[in-house]
Order: sequence, then structure tokens, then C-alpha cells
Amino acid sequence: MTDVFSPEKRSAVMRRVKGKDTSPELAVRGILRAAGIGYRLGGCGLAGRPDVTMKGRRIALFVHGCFWHGHDCARGARQPKTNSDYWLAKIARNRARDARTVQTLAADGWRVIVVWECDLRRPDFAASLIAEVTQPR
Repeated sequence: MTDVFSPEKRSAVMRRVKGKDTSPELAVRGILRAAGIGYRLGGCGLAGRPDVTMKGRRIALFVHGCFWHGHDCARGARQPKTNSDYWLAKIARNRARDARTVQTLAADGWRVIVVWECDLRRPDFAASLIAEVTQPR
């Protein structure tokens, strides 16, 4: 099936997909800030550029979109209707890259926490995130 948009329109649509400061990222950062937990943005030169780092705690936190990173929830398991071969391959590459990043960071002594977009809808999410971040190594 061909794309429903012209190449110019598709390009404009894809340019609007944010790479940083997304709503899920802002929500996670708000939870950490409200709990008084310090963090840094930008990944401080780490593999995979984590969304949030806590250098003293050696925590690298990633906030993943369910569709883009191939989560096994309902949203992440959706099959794209157009250009599905491309998107399935792209998501598979994203998952492989994510696995390599986690392995690299763990080997360097970092604890990796992955927050999925769908996790934010859970009523106990804030408490569980704070507990995970503050637990001793």
C-alpha cells in the first residue's frame, strides 16, 4: 500500500515527531523533581544517550515510546498499515540498538531503568519509579 501523504507532507509530519522533551519524558522528570531526586539531562556522554542520568547513583534512565521501541503492550504491538515492511524493520533495529545500549551500560557499571510510555498510566507508577531509583545498589 502506498503512502497516503505526498513526500513533502510525509516529511513535514515526520519532522514534528519530537526526539526530546516529549510528554512522557516531562512527566517522568516531574515525578523525580517532585520527589526531590536530582538528575541530569543529556546522557553525559554515555552509550545510547539516556534521557535522564543520576551520576552519583550510576543510573541511566530511558523513557521509551511503546510504538517506536516495540513494547509488548497494545500500542507497541500495533502493526503499521502503510509501509509496514519499513516500520517493522525500523522497530526491530531500534530494539536491537536498545538491547546493545543496555548491555554496554550495564558492563560499565550503570543501572539501567527503562520507563515505557504505557507505564505512566498506571496509578502506582510514581511510587514505583521513586522506589526503584532510590533503592540501594
